[in-house]
Amino acid sequence: MTSKPNTPLLDQVNLPSDLRLIDDKDLPQFARELRDEMIDAVSVTGGHLGAGLGVVELTIAIHKVFNTPEDRLIFDVGHQCYPHKIITGRRDRIRTLRQEGGLSGFTKRAESEYDPFGAAHSSTSISAGLGMAVAAELGKTERNVIAVIGDGAMSAGMAFEALNNAGALDARLIVILNDNDMSIAPPTGAMSAYLARLASGRTYMGMREIGKKLTAYLGKNIDRAITRAVEHARGYVTGGTMFEEMGFYHIGPIDGHSFDHLLPVLRNVRDNSKGPVLIHVVTQKGKGYAPAEAAADKYHGVNTFDVITGAQAKAKPNAPSYTAVFADALVEEARHDDKIVGITAAMPSGTGLDKLHELFPERTFDVGIAEQHAVTFAAGLASEGYKPFCALYSTFLQRGYDQVVHDVAIQGLPVRFPIDRAGFVGADGPTHAGSFDVGFLASLPGFVVMAAADEAELKHMVRTAAAYDDGPISFRYPRGEGVGVSMPERGEILPIGKGRVMKEGTKVALLSFGTRLAECLLAAEDLDAAGLSTTVADARFAKPLDVDLIRQLARHHEVLVTVEEGAIGGFGAQVLHLLANEGLLDHGLKIRSLALPDAWVDQAKPDVMYQQAGLDAKGIVETVFKALGQKQIGLGVVG
Repeated sequence: MTSKPNTPLLDQVNLPSDLRLIDDKDLPQFARELRDEMIDAVSVTGGHLGAGLGVVELTIAIHKVFNTPEDRLIFDVGHQCYPHKIITGRRDRIRTLRQEGGLSGFTKRAESEYDPFGAAHSSTSISAGLGMAVAAELGKTERNVIAVIGDGAMSAGMAFEALNNAGALDARLIVILNDNDMSIAPPTGAMSAYLARLASGRTYMGMREIGKKLTAYLGKNIDRAITRAVEHARGYVTGGTMFEEMGFYHIGPIDGHSFDHLLPVLRNVRDNSKGPVLIHVVTQKGKGYAPAEAAADKYHGVNTFDVITGAQAKAKPNAPSYTAVFADALVEEARHDDKIVGITAAMPSGTGLDKLHELFPERTFDVGIAEQHAVTFAAGLASEGYKPFCALYSTFLQRGYDQVVHDVAIQGLPVRFPIDRAGFVGADGPTHAGSFDVGFLASLPGFVVMAAADEAELKHMVRTAAAYDDGPISFRYPRGEGVGVSMPERGEILPIGKGRVMKEGTKVALLSFGTRLAECLLAAEDLDAAGLSTTVADARFAKPLDVDLIRQLARHHEVLVTVEEGAIGGFGAQVLHLLANEGLLDHGLKIRSLALPDAWVDQAKPDVMYQQAGLDAKGIVETVFKALGQKQIGLGVVG
């Protein structure tokens, strides 16, 4: 393509087919324009900046060389996908990123044919790519499948399970390892780039295929011997790795910011590879934007910011965040008890365990993106008398559920599970919503399941968990700020399975589990004003339930409404099961259960999401009136 005078190259590209018309020599200019566009867009929306900046050249090179969307491109995780979205027909919407009604912050199948697989949790790309590669083979379709996986995602066992399977199947799969922390290899130069081109060329790959065909006639033992000899010889030139032992043809490391390095290797692999190939690419997170390059976390996730200075917009909180309250409370308990340890899965700052690490580094463990290991590691510590707090986001705890069941719950080990990001999480959308933990934990025998109604209650639950040694215990809390209640210096130990009554009434009972308690109290004011005397109770526990409290509410009120920030099948289901078995539904009690919708809810501001779900004060009031078969006019009631 000959660029139009005074027209930016980016303006000439709407789809990858347009990109393929640009001369290779013009790609550095195109990369600069794409990087500037991404920086400007994220400065408006906020989001994951550093990872996308690091893969600009790599993303361009892949779309330039491969025939997407016919060739399948999978990003692991979706944090890297912003440049990809801009050049796959979504530039006109990129400033709606992570906004209500806008583009997802991750790859999403429903959004574009260029997103063949959604990815917001890590370490899934190789498994999904292998499935696509095998499907192409079964369908006798000539197609490349490319999985781009970050080096952090390679810490998860699932990635290695997929590598092992792909090698055994000898599948035609291209895995690009994006090493953006230089944690696997040092920076690369001209010689290593030359060797990578050589190793990806027809001669070396041809030797490998000839060896396979020859040894097919000579038996498996000879096959293994010759294959090892070829790889051993190549190892002197390019450096053998564990990936070779898993059946992958390994190329690299190469400079992920150099088109002179990327393009010939990708073209060689496209034209010559037959089986699984792993290309090791070294990139710099935050590349091309000085404030991101200088930041310790490379601007992994940012608020809106000033493009010139890099200064991020800061909210003016009225109360500390729940995460900060948890972190401070855990540090306080750790001062009193040297058996307390903290465990996180690659989220030390996100979970607040970085504060524990500052004071007690020997008692704080970041195990990487490996939730399954984190849970069983915690179980091992608990079996030896320690008090592990395995701090995970609700959405990531899902990944370790088998270990929660088998290694923790069945053995009755006292592992503590602080569950952050409970309920809606706003801009990260359905992939990160904390919807299911109450349901899947409360179904386990011997598990204590709590939810904090406010930041003071969270402090109490941290201390309660620290003191509880009779089995596993969890407590959940949302993203964002607390409600501004007065805070104790140290939490109190709560009686297990006991709730509290916040306000007494006679006709309507609102039973809250979690931070919807504030909305229940607001709803009670409106109901009282309408002549409906209302009790408000904070359940505190989904398991064990406060049976006496629930009996009292059911027997002495006409309407009982349970309210929670979890999916159907959680706290409300536990209450309904109790009431049914106790026969308390046989005497005209009108019971309603408010929970998150039975749907995947796209991103928006959390307040908007809760309002749309009917979990705000207005929605609670409307639920009561519907239960009574009445409607509200002003502050009065009409039958």
